[in-house]
Amino acid sequence: MEQPNKQDVKIQLTIAKQQGKLVEVHNIKGDEYFNVGFIVGLDNYFCLMISIDWDGKINGLIAIRIESISAVNDQTDYLTTVSEKTKVAHENHYFDIWRVQQFLDDHPEITTGNILINVLRDSADNHLPVVIGTKKYQGVDDFSGMIHDLNEITLNLHYFNEKDLSSMWTYDILISQIDYVRSRGTQMATTKQILEDVFHQD
Repeated sequence: MEQPNKQDVKIQLTIAKQQGKLVEVHNIKGDEYFNVGFIVGLDNYFCLMISIDWDGKINGLIAIRIESISAVNDQTDYLTTVSEKTKVAHENHYFDIWRVQQFLDDHPEITTGNILINVLRDSADNHLPVVIGTKKYQGVDDFSGMIHDLNEITLNLHYFNEKDLSSMWTYDILISQIDYVRSRGTQMATTKQILEDVFHQD
């Protein structure tokens, strides 16, 4: 199947944002895993999604590099199932336990301008953990930790390896090499707990 070009992908993302569509965003080649959610922000390089998990609840925010997206799908059976689950999540008051929608309502500026830098700065300024995926590892590995230094070119991440909690590690990452960033959701909360309990970092 022919891969869509960047402009086609951006058009699909723009339509999804304008229409408030629940979509699948496939950005890791050869991986059955993909992101499900609502597009809330776009610039020339990144889209920002409210991520929805398999239980139909908000799982945080994810900024994804448009260049890495291979497909944007809507109206699939999978999305129909997730959509039905969101109804249950709404009815039982666990749809947005991380108050992501409230955060976006209070800080609409994060959805405009430089999406990637906005998300990184929000996490750095508020001392919130992030999960970062890079072009180098293409979804094979990502990094959970705290941003300790950030500028327009690089960031310094203090992260841990969940299979080796003997110490924290440091990774200098070029902003241009970041494929996706997850923030303000389940992974943020679990990373924060591990940093507090295992590494005694608040």
